[in-house]
Formats: sequence, C-alpha cells, structure tokens
Amino acid sequence: MAVIRRGEEEIRRQREICAQIAERNAARATAPLALVDTYGCQQNEADSERLRGYLREMGYAFTQEEDRADVIVINTCAVRAHAEDRVLGNVGALVHAKRQKPGQILCLCGCMMGEPGMVEKIRTSYRHVDLVFDPHSLWKFPELLQRVIERRGRVFDTPGGDGSIAEGIPVARTGRLKAWVSVMYGCDNFCSYCIVPYVRGRERSRRPEDILAEVEALVADGCRDITLLGQNVNSYGKDLGEGMDFPWLLERVCALPGEFLVRFMTSHPKDASERLFQVMAREPKIAHHLHLPFQCGNDRVLAAMNRRYTAAHYLELVEKLRAYLPDIVLTSDVIVGFPGETTAEFEDTLRLIEKVRFDALFTFIYSPREGTPAAKLPDVLTAEEKQANFQRLVDAQNAISHQIHQGYIGRTFRCLIDGVGTDPRNNLTARTNSGRLVHLSGPECLVGQFRDLVIEDATTWALFGRLKEDG
Repeated sequence: MAVIRRGEEEIRRQREICAQIAERNAARATAPLALVDTYGCQQNEADSERLRGYLREMGYAFTQEEDRADVIVINTCAVRAHAEDRVLGNVGALVHAKRQKPGQILCLCGCMMGEPGMVEKIRTSYRHVDLVFDPHSLWKFPELLQRVIERRGRVFDTPGGDGSIAEGIPVARTGRLKAWVSVMYGCDNFCSYCIVPYVRGRERSRRPEDILAEVEALVADGCRDITLLGQNVNSYGKDLGEGMDFPWLLERVCALPGEFLVRFMTSHPKDASERLFQVMAREPKIAHHLHLPFQCGNDRVLAAMNRRYTAAHYLELVEKLRAYLPDIVLTSDVIVGFPGETTAEFEDTLRLIEKVRFDALFTFIYSPREGTPAAKLPDVLTAEEKQANFQRLVDAQNAISHQIHQGYIGRTFRCLIDGVGTDPRNNLTARTNSGRLVHLSGPECLVGQFRDLVIEDATTWALFGRLKEDG
C-alpha cells in the first residue's frame, strides 16, 4: 500500500483558511468560543489537540460550557456501543443549546463518523448537526468549517479508505508536562470484534525525522512524559521499507537530549518482540510499563477473535519480558462474553490472570460492532451470565492489584510530580516510572520535577507517598 502523504502546500492552504477565519473573528466585539469534547482512546485525544490547534489559529478561545460555545466539535469513539449511545444522547440534547444560540455550529468527527450507517443516521435524524467528517478528513477541518460558516448548507466529508498522513497541523495541548505523539495510524490486524481498521484505515507510519523533530521540540518546551501512540504501535515501520521498526525508533527517541520519560501504547502480542524488551531494559528513558492486551485466556476464543497467538505464547512473552525487566508494570485489556464464549472458557481467562498477576486490567463486556465478523456469531450466554463472569474477573483482578500495591509500601521511587490534586491532605499527584499514580503533599512549585518519593500507604488503585527529604 502506497501511503498518501499530504504535501506542505495542502496544509499551508488549510492554515491560510485559518487566517481568513481569524480575520473575520477579530472583527467581533469578543473572541468567539469553541468547545472540543473527546470520547475514546489516546489517539482521539491526540486528534483533538490538532482540532484545538486549528481552532486556536482561527481565533477561537475555548470554553467547557455548551451554551456559550460558538463552535462545538464532538470527537467520537466507535469501539463500544456504550460510547456511541453517550455521544448520540449528548448530540440529541444539544438541540436545546442551539435553539438558544441559533448561530452555533455543531461538528461531529472521529471514528463513529467512519461508519456509513451512523453517518446516515446523523444525516436524517440529527439535522441540527452542521458538519460531519471522518478521521481521514481531519487534516482539512478549516476548509470544511469555512464552508459551514459561509452557509453552503450542511457539510458531510466521509471519504473512508486507507487514510493518509499530514504533517504540520498545529497542536494545542492542555498541559506542558505530558504529550501524546502519534507515530503511526490505522491497523492491519482486523480482530473480528474491532471496527478500528474499517474507520481508521490501514497501518501507515510517520517518517522518523518528523517524529524525532516533534519529540525534540516537546522536550525543549518542558515536556517530561511523552507517550508514543499507534493502534498497534510496535508494528511501526513495516510500511517504510527501510529496515526501520519500533525498537529502532525507540532507541532514536531516547538518544535525544533532555530529561524525559518515554511511554508507548498500544502493543499487540504478535508484534511484541524480544528485541523490544531488550531496548526497554537498556534505555533508562523508557518507562518500565507495558500495556499488552491479551483479551481472552482461551485458545478457541482467541482464534475466533483473530488474535493470532495462543495463551501459551502470551505467557512465554510475559516470561521473557520479566527476565529483562523484573520490575515491569504489566497492564492489559480483557473482553468478557465474546460470542460463543462459555463460562468454562472464561475460566481460562481467570487462570491466566492468576498466572500473570497483572498490575491492572481494563475490562469490558463484549459490544457487537456492525460490520465486523464477530457481530454475526451466535451467543451461548445470557447477559446476566456475562455480567456475573465480568464481576468475577473484576473481583479477582482487584485483589491482585491490591496485593501488588501493598508491596510498594516502604519503598522509594523516582517520580514525576505532574499535577495538583483535589484532596487538600494530598495536594499533589505524581507518577512512578511505570505509571502508578501517587498522591502526596508538598508545595505546588514541585510540579514538573522528578523527585524521590517514599510510599507510605496504598489502595487498589493508587499509592500515597512523601518526599524523601521530608524525613
């Protein structure tokens, strides 16, 4: 597949349109307001930063109040039905805000807008929506918004396809300490339950020089915690044809000057190589955390999911990983109630988590996605039986997480103090190298610094510590 790379002239044209809209907005008595509401994964968060970047260049300030916003952009998620239902409910409710502010422009984008059936539903049943575009059209958001502003009717731009790569889109991040950096887009795995390859296109990697320039600029601007993103991040480089791969990229990111941590997600077990583990162990800037979804512990179900590994292979990967990184924090995703899964097969998942002892899990009950192979498969369990199995999984993992966190008490960890908390007794938050949340007390001037913290207490989900020099 030949990757379409948007040329400099195409992005320059979009930024010229931003300037035209900014000139129009500057003539207003007060700056117009925009709201960007994001659902779903970290990639959607990164996309929203680019939407905000464009909006900022157009002269918009930002608000979180729907009734004050002149432009509302809802960046949607299609991974589970619950997320889609929330989006549709919120979009439906916005008809009232638009009645109070008739000039308000409502835009929908993101993965839901890559589903033809959903686009048609918006077209026919949500007529107060002005602009719809899918992930492949984000790069030309200014052009699309301008068409709406000039009142050429509702605008729908959902080309689908394999997607493209656009460099040079402005970014407006919500904080300086942490950043998402997309290194690739799309997915070639076609897991039978997943809609992502259909709405985000095939795998396509950014050029390494563009990634390194972005990371270098972030570090120079004070960023200390950088997460490299991809739907399957460790398949980076397969389409570049120059012997590049994800471990190679990690080494070059870590060679950049400055004090910062590198994280990455999400990894697929079929591409998690021993070489990746070696680089993680060798490079001190790489966080000792791996998010490695296994989804299910039963081989028949894994095959039906089209995951292309077995439970035994997954366990072998974990054994190799821990040989190189004994202190690794390992997290994962699990789907309960995949079509056809029996309770006996589900119990293989329970046995796997007891063997691996994950630090934390992200757990979900299967959600059918129209257009995916799994949506056509027959079921054997009732919704009540699936919920009961789900609760067994949550209870088992919570017990493991609590036990692991108790082992942190009395130990010292180098942490990035990354924010101000809501509890006056522990007014700061921090993260260990491996991403564990720590609450502590201290002066707010410490935010942005790496400091040694002594862990004094722990719950299932968080740690509590103090500055080491506090005695």
